[in-house]
Amino acid sequence: MNRCAVLLAAGNGTRMKSAGPKVLGEVLFKPMICWVVDNCREAGIEDLCAVVGQGAEAVCAVLPQGCQTVYQAQRKGTGHAVLCAKDYLERHRGQDVLIACGDAPFVAPEVIARALEAHRREQAAATVITALLEDPSGYGRIVRSKEGALEAIVEEKDASPAIRQIREVNSGAYWFQADALLESLEQLRCANSQGEYYLTDTVAILRREGRKVQACLAGDQYTVMGANDRRGLQRLNEIARRRVLDRLLDEGVDIPFEDGVIVGPEVQVGRDTRLLPGTVLRGRTTVGEGCVIGPRAQVEESQIGDRCQVRDTYLLSSVLEEGVEIGPYCRVRPGSRIGKGVKIGNFVEVKNSQLGEGTKVAHLTYVGDSDVGSRVNFGCGTVTVNYDGFHKHRTTIGDDVFVGCNANLVAPVTIGDGSYIAAGSTVTVDTPADALLIARSRETIKEGRAAQMRKKAGC
Repeated sequence: MNRCAVLLAAGNGTRMKSAGPKVLGEVLFKPMICWVVDNCREAGIEDLCAVVGQGAEAVCAVLPQGCQTVYQAQRKGTGHAVLCAKDYLERHRGQDVLIACGDAPFVAPEVIARALEAHRREQAAATVITALLEDPSGYGRIVRSKEGALEAIVEEKDASPAIRQIREVNSGAYWFQADALLESLEQLRCANSQGEYYLTDTVAILRREGRKVQACLAGDQYTVMGANDRRGLQRLNEIARRRVLDRLLDEGVDIPFEDGVIVGPEVQVGRDTRLLPGTVLRGRTTVGEGCVIGPRAQVEESQIGDRCQVRDTYLLSSVLEEGVEIGPYCRVRPGSRIGKGVKIGNFVEVKNSQLGEGTKVAHLTYVGDSDVGSRVNFGCGTVTVNYDGFHKHRTTIGDDVFVGCNANLVAPVTIGDGSYIAAGSTVTVDTPADALLIARSRETIKEGRAAQMRKKAGC
């Protein structure tokens, strides 16, 4: 593709009051650096290099496989950070390279692609992505000539009062010809009030050498937004949340009240689905059409079929087929697949289990590490006893089984099709099809014994 990117991700969390790197601050449950990576990839940039610093291991843990990293031992400015990637840039001579900040999640793929198109069309040595702000405070200003050509980028701390009135600002994202960038980096000096090597100075160096540099206006004020502290991070979350909810409304999703409704950027929701207050959808979750999700439902990395109802439930890394009803106060843990038309009632937990079509688990039941057939009925208080203190074991239940209240199915155990398990039974042996299993002792009544016991206790 003849393009690559260097992502600046070495900032620490000092102003965030965080023990971890700044780029790991989450926007809609997703680290800022991951937004930047995904934006690059959607713009067609697969070859990535991240400049990391203190807390590098934590940053590397969220980077995609194949993303290269270089370490910036000392933070001496953006120019110094890019210079740390010199060997990477040397290997990419002849290509165009994007320089992007790891804490600027809203430099959209279409902005990156449009800037590259302009960069190549004009055969520019450098193209700066810019934005117009009502309040440009804190940002480097774009200084243009009377003809509109880019003359300089001036950091606010080094700007005159006149330059501070300029509303066009630097987003911190650039396209460079890799060869031109390498040549200009060698000439960087820290002649500024901060004693840092500014990447913006490469623009002046290239202009001085007669190379073409230009500014590409993004047209979106949010392009330049990053987060230096918790308030900044909160603003990013508010903007991202609003964008996602607006997208869902445009796609026919019903959100009658937005109180506590938070939906991640990768979530897909079908039309006529209703999201009620307190609903949180995260990760690569998909929700079908005509569902009711909430109130107070949390869903992560899961797939929900059409016409499901999920209320007061925590659902993680699982699949619900069509017409499932869950809740309230349920938990479905990873590896579970809930079949068509299954009903799961209050205070039920399902873990790493398959439940066949039409099965009912009404209340106060634990189904763990189990393969359950269709049309099975679980009585109140049933437990699949999957752990012997050393290993997990599976329970297998056939179709049309009736499990009475307060039954314990001690795995590994198999219950045949159509069998009945009597209430209060503890099952430790396999049960054949169409059998009635009773595993409880007969009642023993000792008349007058209770009075004797009270007398002995002094009651």
